[in-house]
Amino acid sequence: MQKGVFKWVSGALLSALAIHGAWAGEITVSAASSLTNAFKALAQAYEARHPDAKVLLNFGASGALLQQIVKGAPVDVLAAADQDTMAQAQQQGVVAPQAARNFARNQLVLIVPTAGQIPLHSLSDLNAPAVQKIAVGQPASVPVGRYTERALVASQQWSGLQPKMIFTQNVRQSLDYVARGEVDAGFVYATDALIMKDKVSVAFTVPLDTAVSYPIAPITGGLHLPEAQRFIGFVLSTEGQGILARYGFVQP
Repeated sequence: MQKGVFKWVSGALLSALAIHGAWAGEITVSAASSLTNAFKALAQAYEARHPDAKVLLNFGASGALLQQIVKGAPVDVLAAADQDTMAQAQQQGVVAPQAARNFARNQLVLIVPTAGQIPLHSLSDLNAPAVQKIAVGQPASVPVGRYTERALVASQQWSGLQPKMIFTQNVRQSLDYVARGEVDAGFVYATDALIMKDKVSVAFTVPLDTAVSYPIAPITGGLHLPEAQRFIGFVLSTEGQGILARYGFVQP
């Protein structure tokens, strides 16, 4: 993340903290973009159950969120879209070893615009001349991009398809590109496809050799550790899991 962008994000988080400082049980949760709708519902349910609590939400690509935390953003909980990001968080000392818990699973899918669909049934079909642009999350910072890269490398399609790839900053950007018909296909999670099922269609589920799993953990040195742990407990609870299920997520 560029320095200027980080200052803006960090400043926004600090301003939010100042505005809502009246809540004793206030936490900031940084969550992967694919969790946007589900975590908004989780936060609302959590605050209803705990009137003394306030959950501030910050969404983005998991890698970008981690960099914000490493650079000092005031975050209490990290919910990532892959194990790689959480492992990096542990290596960089912002999450304690053994602190992360898996709370959900997902699937990688290929989507196409509902209008003017190109028949696609397998990864090899992406080589068709009719497919000119494919939305792919940036593998360096976006977990859906790393899952996509693994699948395409395994099927020996990665190098050949690169000229067609339009790299995105998070999974919701890939979803938007497909929904607006700016690309012919895109790799997103099954839960993202559900959000715009009137504008995108799932062509097929992409085979992976590793599960798409989401870990969550409190940030080491966070100012609101007890509240962070209470929120994580809610996400893992029967009620929290039920909310996640409504948005298409599967139990870990």
